[in-house]
Amino acid sequence: MAVTNGTEPGARPPLDACRIEAVDVHAFELPTDGPDGREQDGTLEWESTTMVLCRVHAGGRTGIGYTYGDVSLAAFLSGTLAPLLEGRPVSSPPALWELMGRRIRNAGRPGAGAMAVSAADIALWDLKARLLDLPLVHALPACHDRVPVYGSGGFTNYSLARLTEQLTAWTEQGIPRVKLKTSREPDRDPQRLTAVRRAIGPGPELFTDANGALGRKEALYWAHRFHDEWDVRWFEEPVSSADIEGLRALRRSGPPRLEIAAGEYAYTTRDFVNLVDAEAVDCLQADVTRCGGITGVLEVAGLAAARHLDLSAHCAPAVSAHAFCAVRRLRHLEYFHDHVRFERLVFDGTLPPVDGALRPDTGRPGLGLEVRWADAEPYRVHGQRPA
Repeated sequence: MAVTNGTEPGARPPLDACRIEAVDVHAFELPTDGPDGREQDGTLEWESTTMVLCRVHAGGRTGIGYTYGDVSLAAFLSGTLAPLLEGRPVSSPPALWELMGRRIRNAGRPGAGAMAVSAADIALWDLKARLLDLPLVHALPACHDRVPVYGSGGFTNYSLARLTEQLTAWTEQGIPRVKLKTSREPDRDPQRLTAVRRAIGPGPELFTDANGALGRKEALYWAHRFHDEWDVRWFEEPVSSADIEGLRALRRSGPPRLEIAAGEYAYTTRDFVNLVDAEAVDCLQADVTRCGGITGVLEVAGLAAARHLDLSAHCAPAVSAHAFCAVRRLRHLEYFHDHVRFERLVFDGTLPPVDGALRPDTGRPGLGLEVRWADAEPYRVHGQRPA
């Protein structure tokens, strides 16, 4: 009798026996649908969004991960991380995360390095879950079965009509909290906030995001106005997230019911520790596509729980809906217009909000996503379509 190592012909090999056979990388650039092809926030203007997609193959299955950033990340993934991963066992994504972290040390761990690792780490977790024939949420130490969301967009160059239409549409879908960008031209914000509050009514929570556009005294002035005049409860990056002392000062001197949030530009665990140790935020944020992927989120979740802080997910809803179910002190997820639009274009299996939350599809393995190559192909800026 032939020895089969416990597998039948055509069956998947045991997880411990699976090694990474190949890694391929792709990038797609999608123009915005904003006025004149542009979108703006407090400190940046952009005409497109780029998704860098990483696929890892083993045992007849393919895991997918991605990040949002410059197309150069695709070359970094292909040239530096893919050769490192090929031939490695797939059973422990955190072990490979540690290996990738060492490899990128001299290339620059924060920023682009962490984003590249994030895409690969997400793909490794997705692959492991698929090999186990489990939805990713069940392969993680999940504390929740859904992630509450808030609608996010409200760009500073939107007309009042488009601004109110977008935010009202989210509340009409049952999303009880919405966010708009502010502080590019602060004198325009009262008109914008008044229009939004009138459109959505008094019930939904209203959030603002300055993207670090304000100085400390300006931020304090607007914090009081936002809260007192429009009942704003969340002020994200009122000053630069690098200005930890400024965030702490605003948290201490601003309205007690107005929460200060930051963390979306934290790339390493130390970045999060710096924010937490300084008591700079009321709610911590993390971006799974920037902070080291799902393994990075798990580390940050432990830090947040130990310090009695809630953690909010920044964007990338298709991944965050699974990853942040494993966050004990979960607050919510930013359901960001650009990423929702992009992920719906590129993937089958994205999740619609139901009763103000995303619930992972437990009937599909891994992230439950499949790439729609034909739809994505017109936007390709790196790599080749698989045969």
